[in-house]
Amino acid sequence: MATISKLPQIDLKSWSQDVSAQFRGLNPNDPGAWPKWPRYTVYAVALVLTVGLGWYLWLSGTRDELTSAQQQEATLRDEYRHKLEQAVSLDLLKAQKAQVQQYVVLLEKQLPSKAEMDALLSDINQAGIGRGLQFELFKPGQVEVKPYYAELPIAIRLHGTYTDLAGFASDIAKLSRIVTLNNISLTSNTAKNGAPMVMDATAKTFRYLDADEIAAQAKAQKHGAKK
Repeated sequence: MATISKLPQIDLKSWSQDVSAQFRGLNPNDPGAWPKWPRYTVYAVALVLTVGLGWYLWLSGTRDELTSAQQQEATLRDEYRHKLEQAVSLDLLKAQKAQVQQYVVLLEKQLPSKAEMDALLSDINQAGIGRGLQFELFKPGQVEVKPYYAELPIAIRLHGTYTDLAGFASDIAKLSRIVTLNNISLTSNTAKNGAPMVMDATAKTFRYLDADEIAAQAKAQKHGAKK
């Protein structure tokens, strides 16, 4: 009949005392002479610290990469949403652009050329005469060139009734070309010449620039940029 060998008995108390004794009286200046258990313990602690530090550094780098990736994702999402909104509203924007272009063309048609200014001044004068108004002053001023158009102020003084003067202002607004009345002043006529009211105003009309004026303006801008 087979016999079962007994396992060796381990004296834990004696073993623990032996291990504890190895940790007493250690010379910190000569770790190489330490018994095995203190040396193995130091090795294990160093290994754990090294692994822990490496793990922490790896996790820190990974966390930074994750944070950067999340921020980039949020940025890309915003860009995608913005571009999607633009794509959805593209047709509407095209329609609005076409309307604006039509409006610009319409306004340009209301601006006379330099050669047509005399006819426009005559239209303003005829608007007053047609209402039976008397012109005491009709004096075109100095043309002021703007970036895209030229502006001509005209100092006017008219004598007539309040109704006729109001009608004149209405007729000016209905002209095919753009004309505005500015700095309007109505006073009683002290001259007593039959017209009870006097209107002083500055009529401003506008025209588009001709080729020479556009070239001169571009040259002046280029010269200013060089300075």
